[in-house]
Amino acid sequence: MKGWMENARKKGVGGPELAEHVRSLRRYAIALTGDASEADDLVQESLVRALARIKEGAEVRNARTYLFSILHNLRVDLLARRTRRGAALPLEAVEHRLSRPAEQPSRLRHAELALAIDALPEQQRAVLLLVALEGASYQEVAEILSIPPGTVMSRLSRARKALRALMEESAVTNLRRMT
Repeated sequence: MKGWMENARKKGVGGPELAEHVRSLRRYAIALTGDASEADDLVQESLVRALARIKEGAEVRNARTYLFSILHNLRVDLLARRTRRGAALPLEAVEHRLSRPAEQPSRLRHAELALAIDALPEQQRAVLLLVALEGASYQEVAEILSIPPGTVMSRLSRARKALRALMEESAVTNLRRMT
């Protein structure tokens, strides 16, 4: 192990020169990745590869250029790998996308509600739709239908009560069908 480290130092890749290159490499890696942890990983892998190649006897004329080339190529390989695999995300970030409730029950409930509204007497249905669907005030509904505001409140109350009863009846009927 001592022999290849001395060989690396002779070629300008070890000792004080190495520390100078590490700082430059790290700055460059942080600028590339925007993440200090990922940058440190890139720098470490670059140094490992450079030292391994020097141990094998590769000649390095300019250590700085050599290290920056390795770092750049590692980054390109990493990006290509991520493109092929996709970005790694924590499960918490995507678990809401993995499943979702079935839409059929809510669609059935909306259909049942529409049928129940249609089953209401016309006077109650008109008041209910103007207040609940259109957001009209009691006074506006009274003016639209030419009835007193008290009658609007009375019809709305009866419509809501009838609608609740129809929806409960529908729910009970659905339960009986399933058993």
